[in-house]
Amino acid sequence: MNTQYKNHHEVLIVGAGAGGLAVAASLLKRRPDLDIAVVDPASEHSYQPGWTLVGGGVFKREQTRRQMSAVIPKKVQRYQEAVVSFQPESQSIEMSNGERLHYSVLVVSPGLKLNWDAIPGLKETLGKNGVTSNYQWETAPYTWQNVQQLKKGKAIFTQPPMPIKCAGAPQKAMYLACSEWLSKGVLKDIDVEFCNAGGVLFGVADYVPALMGYIEKYDINLNLGQTLVAVDGERQVATFEVSNSAGEKERIEKDFDMLHVCPPQCPLDFIKDSPLSDDAGWFDVYPDTLQHKHYDDIFGLGDGTNTPNAKTAAAVRAQAPVVAENILSVLVKQAPRAVYDGYGSCPLTVERGKIVLAEFVYGGKVKPSFPKWFIDGTQPSYLAWLLKEKSLPWVYWEGMLKGHEWLVAPQIASHPPRH
Repeated sequence: MNTQYKNHHEVLIVGAGAGGLAVAASLLKRRPDLDIAVVDPASEHSYQPGWTLVGGGVFKREQTRRQMSAVIPKKVQRYQEAVVSFQPESQSIEMSNGERLHYSVLVVSPGLKLNWDAIPGLKETLGKNGVTSNYQWETAPYTWQNVQQLKKGKAIFTQPPMPIKCAGAPQKAMYLACSEWLSKGVLKDIDVEFCNAGGVLFGVADYVPALMGYIEKYDINLNLGQTLVAVDGERQVATFEVSNSAGEKERIEKDFDMLHVCPPQCPLDFIKDSPLSDDAGWFDVYPDTLQHKHYDDIFGLGDGTNTPNAKTAAAVRAQAPVVAENILSVLVKQAPRAVYDGYGSCPLTVERGKIVLAEFVYGGKVKPSFPKWFIDGTQPSYLAWLLKEKSLPWVYWEGMLKGHEWLVAPQIASHPPRH
């Protein structure tokens, strides 16, 4: 272990989002004396799964954000800087202030980039002209404002090509809006469209029948294979790219009174431009151990990696203990044996007071946390709603960020996985 440097830490974590802080807490639970540092320029930490409920009028957005100083474990050293480059050969990183930090093990959990600029006209009109998004703390309340104000007209909800974080979120916004309009008696006067760039409503087939039931209940016009490519906020016109019967791409314009946009998403530049990314720019790790494919002393988790799981907070909650176990193995020169099975969860808010609780692992295999008699995840349930509204925020702040691993104890293989 190289400790000759003044700025050396046993474990250095890049990113103080859900992944970075959960790993720090899981490590300290196992080894309270571990020397850990976190690098992140942010002064606040957001509970992003709560933004759907902000846009649905259930939460106030202030409930979803806390000061970073209040959520970073006390024993962890904090560097409030951005990372500008990685030097894996010398086990170091460079920060935006020019300072270098050295590590024995590096953890990278930076999230991904919401690419608002990829759709011409979107950034300029976001938060006005009826154009909104639950993917941003600033605009989630505007979603609810639009829902309350719209009495008749056209509402369009969009989903870009994958990968995106929380693939259910674009339709969650739509169902909560429709639920509100139905209860107010105005849904019959609102033309609702779901324009999804993908070819299916939801990627795990077991949950599609329940969701299709709500598409029909709310009389939603479901358009698959339609990608939002431009927005004219002043004219309230959205342009979509579609494939015609000959397979050629063409553009169509649609008027709207409300437009909820899920932005295209891509790797962050400082990851994409680093020696740690794959050809597509995502952080390159093994999908089971979450160890980097080329550097044994580096691990990654969260939305910025190239693992083929759903990019959700629930996935991070399952990944963090795996990374913690494997870091401790590497620190004592052993091969990692903790294995992540691809678990992800998407509580689909299909109406106010009911949720379809989608839980699955790699390959789209359903993996429920609860017995069917308690919560049948393929059916809408009030219990699942209570879980999302009351339990999960508490589990996030008081559990996951404090090293409690309820229902996500890591699976330890008898032999290190072969890659």
